[in-house]
Amino acid sequence: MANIMATAVAWLLLSRSAQGAAFVAAPAVPKTCIDSRVQHKTLPQLYTALDDNNHHNLDSLTIDLSNNLFDDRRNFIKSVVSMGLIASSVPAVALAEDNTVLAPPSPVQVVATGDTKKLFNEGRALEAQGNILAAQRLYVKVTKISPRFIYGWANLSNTLVAQGQLNDAEETYSKAINLCEENLKEAEESFGIKRCDDLYLLLLNRGSVRLNNGMPKEALTDLQKANTLRARPDAVILQNLARAQEINSFYSQSDKSYTTAISMTANEVNPFWLRSSMVKYQLGDLNGAMDLMKRVENRFPEAPEVRAAYAVLLLAKGDEDAARKKFLEIPDRQRVKYADGEFLEKVVAWPSAMKEGLSTLTKAVGDSSQES
Repeated sequence: MANIMATAVAWLLLSRSAQGAAFVAAPAVPKTCIDSRVQHKTLPQLYTALDDNNHHNLDSLTIDLSNNLFDDRRNFIKSVVSMGLIASSVPAVALAEDNTVLAPPSPVQVVATGDTKKLFNEGRALEAQGNILAAQRLYVKVTKISPRFIYGWANLSNTLVAQGQLNDAEETYSKAINLCEENLKEAEESFGIKRCDDLYLLLLNRGSVRLNNGMPKEALTDLQKANTLRARPDAVILQNLARAQEINSFYSQSDKSYTTAISMTANEVNPFWLRSSMVKYQLGDLNGAMDLMKRVENRFPEAPEVRAAYAVLLLAKGDEDAARKKFLEIPDRQRVKYADGEFLEKVVAWPSAMKEGLSTLTKAVGDSSQES
């Protein structure tokens, strides 16, 4: 396996979606390395972040880039679809209504050539420098010159995500996925066709976008497919999959996915551990929830969401004084948000058991009357 270098080139704050994830305390180490042949970036799990002025909650996306070029490659899944050794048959000629012969569609492009390659590489260089708008203009040209080139659409999607245009990004990721699936079908039927080996990454990216764009069921489907195609545990996929399972109320499945992801990142406490703790509490595992919460609180002691969640678990343990004290550590303007049902439902999106405990706590400290 070739050595792959990945660099976090942007931490993007997007408007809060209805499927809010956990907090992020600070920019983290990139969570994945990208195959340099894959001309798109992986969008890891999206987390809620409180801005410095505490006016609203936002999603933070880490986008990774590879610094290597085409020749530095990593072998991904060897057989996403079995490559058949069947000789291709001559396709039937399509006729229009006036009996005009219609040309068959051009083959799907996996590798850029000619002017497309030149423009595409220029776009990648600009993207790596953080010049997203200039890169986007070049990728638009690429898709017009070579509309059957998979990664022209994939990289255009990345620039759309960078600007918070999630609807457009979902659409262009879908085009890349459709082309990749078409290529794999062609590769099954004909020998020697260059294969798109990156379907699971494209699905991961689209699933991550859908996860924060009001499409929880569709996100779950994408991430389940990505996990199946990956064919081995992948921490980035599992974090996103666990979150999708959680917001679709599949808590037992979510707990398993979170636990596996944590086992792969055990030496570094990550924000998604907070979600795992809350899922365990939802399932009635108070001790397991508290064990994780203590580690999260030790790593992110001043994050308001951590303080609020930790206070709920302390209350569940029967230590009301400690729970009140922990909850009151949150500055007033931030703390009062946790008495707002819409905030809990649409912004931080806590599981029901956590919201019930929090309701008791806010009443105990008098915040519920302030919010009403």
